[in-house]
Amino acid sequence: MAIRVVLAEDSLIVREGLRQLLAVSPSLDVVAAHGDLDAVIDAVGDDRPDVILTDIRMPPSSTDEGIRLANHLREHHPATGVIVLSQYAEPRYVLALLEHGSDRRGYLLKERIHDRGQLVYAIDAVARGGSVIDPKIVEVLVDAQAHAERSRLADLTPRERDVLAQMAQGKSNAAIAESLVLTKGAVEKHINSIFIKLGLAASEDVSKRVKATLMFLAGSSP
Repeated sequence: MAIRVVLAEDSLIVREGLRQLLAVSPSLDVVAAHGDLDAVIDAVGDDRPDVILTDIRMPPSSTDEGIRLANHLREHHPATGVIVLSQYAEPRYVLALLEHGSDRRGYLLKERIHDRGQLVYAIDAVARGGSVIDPKIVEVLVDAQAHAERSRLADLTPRERDVLAQMAQGKSNAAIAESLVLTKGAVEKHINSIFIKLGLAASEDVSKRVKATLMFLAGSSP
């Protein structure tokens, strides 16, 4: 069955552009599109989407409606995934999105809209319960920690940093192995080493790994 998608975007041009972009994908079904928070919340009960693709800011206050929507759905419709599309490469928004759990959550910069393949991949991953974080967000976090005084990242090898960046994007061990041209066993060894060096509790759950890794990179306690 096609993944049911609701669009939440106050700009009519962007909203219709997204609708047309996703309409050509047979694996997706855009069932509704709205421009304010209240209408989107109502649509969840009416249209029962698998994933909501939302702007971070929309009426009524145009501040952090996308994050508030995700928190509302976590409590009332936990099976509904949320992907926040934002022009802001700010880690604080990502951490707010993941505060109550990273499963079925994604954060992409709006520039990814032009890459239909990447957008469809993110929707599919979130619909299946995974997490997708924009690589540029990961770069910002890694760079900030790498330059921090006494950063534990200094203990990581270059290859371990590569693996860490892939982990923070929500990739599985198999996907990391394919991306970095490594064996799955080598990836597992790198991840074990990373967790030991960073003081993070190892977990087989990809979503928990994403949250723990991002919180470490942001300088928070996992």
